[in-house]
Amino acid sequence: MSVEFYGIGNLGQIGSIKKGEKAHPDTKAGSIQGGDQVQFSSILQDVHNAQSAASNNRSDKVSELKSQIADGSYQPDLNKVASNLLQFLMEEK
Repeated sequence: MSVEFYGIGNLGQIGSIKKGEKAHPDTKAGSIQGGDQVQFSSILQDVHNAQSAASNNRSDKVSELKSQIADGSYQPDLNKVASNLLQFLMEEK
């Protein structure tokens, strides 16, 4: 199937198709010859590491807030709470 765009013509195949090796009749089901491999780019690994670090930082912050609430030393900024509450109420209308 080809798609023609005005003035561009046939774009052809996008990407490449690689055919795998055919299974040999003497191989057993479940055995791996050559094996499939997955490699992720370093950017994707960096994103995963950043997400893990953010998750750890969040859990640390939550546990710190829980301990402050438990011992009674938690002092929220009342102006910020009131401001956010008013903003929420104004968005509901």
